[in-house]
Amino acid sequence: MNVYFLKFDYFCRLVIIRCFVLAAALFLGRIFVVPCCAQEINPMQGFGVEANVLGGRVVKHTVKFRAPIPPLSSAIDMNFLWKTYGKRDWQARRRYPQVGIGVTYTDYGLSQVLGNCVGVYPNIQFPLLKRKYVEWTMRIGDGLGYVTRKYQETSPIDTLNNAIGSHLNDFAIFMTDVRFHIDEHWQVQVGANFTHISDASFHQPNLGINMAGLHFGVQYFPVTCCPKVLEHELPKLSNRWLIEFRYGMAFKESRAPKAGNPTEPAYIGTAYVSRRWWGKNKVFAGADYAYHKDVYAFLINYGVNYGHEKAHSWDGACFVGNEFLEGRVGIVGQVGVYYHQTFLKFDPFYEKLGLNFYVVKNERGPVKEVFLSAMLLTHEITAEYAEFGIGAGF
Repeated sequence: MNVYFLKFDYFCRLVIIRCFVLAAALFLGRIFVVPCCAQEINPMQGFGVEANVLGGRVVKHTVKFRAPIPPLSSAIDMNFLWKTYGKRDWQARRRYPQVGIGVTYTDYGLSQVLGNCVGVYPNIQFPLLKRKYVEWTMRIGDGLGYVTRKYQETSPIDTLNNAIGSHLNDFAIFMTDVRFHIDEHWQVQVGANFTHISDASFHQPNLGINMAGLHFGVQYFPVTCCPKVLEHELPKLSNRWLIEFRYGMAFKESRAPKAGNPTEPAYIGTAYVSRRWWGKNKVFAGADYAYHKDVYAFLINYGVNYGHEKAHSWDGACFVGNEFLEGRVGIVGQVGVYYHQTFLKFDPFYEKLGLNFYVVKNERGPVKEVFLSAMLLTHEITAEYAEFGIGAGF
């Protein structure tokens, strides 16, 4: 039985990795493939390389975090980026953001316990405030991270590290910069950053490691940091209302020692109403329901709520959120308040952050949208699970 679940867990990991690679390929393909048009554009315009040095500290976000906090954590970040120039309508609506692929190496300052992390992640960077020689920006990225150390009761033993339960993790990064333009090739920046890694409960423990700090960096553009913009009139989009549904699944390691702590699925159903605004955002509100087989296994294992295990294995919440639309990709932020919780109660509210990729996106017809989704549910800054699903809007 243990062999079966190990194979099942390995299969789940392969699916997640392939979904991530496919989503990144589709995302970058939609953005970077240059169409044939009357306006000739050098595809190397706007291409650049960014390097940052990060310094900060691990944030002890819960009293359950057992490892000592190092006095200094550091990282090196490289980002291969492209400045968009209006090839897609959303680029003009977002004031021509930068998109890229980043690689980060993090030394948490206590490698024998917390290990080191290598993260690879697609990212997007928006201008918040822009002047002639200076601008304020925000970068959001999410991808995969490999951590060299994890919780382990066998050799090499590492039971102090109750933050990370597996080598493969989700890696998220948020950066905000004040950037100074030297010329069309060079820019320098200084700012603040926050990184997060966790395995979304694929393996326990799963407290995650959060690091906050400051950084300094440079950007270099071989051709120019200011590519020629494609001028065209943007179509007007109505502030339409949609009724939307999403079905998702997550996998979590159950706390059921008698059964070998197997990885069990959670089934999540969501219904909500959305309204588009400014042609580049969607505000939404609705309710969700989730049935957790890992909680059911826990109750069976310990003989809790005998005969009523299923009634204590589901939760539901009412939520509101906003989706930032970037062509066929939507960046989703959501906050929910529970109206019912499982036996293993958490905080009274949750947060979700994730992506939607739109396979179908129509302005007319009965089916307006069909999308694939990947969401990370957290309680404050502790990740609970990663949800993958499909949805539609009518």
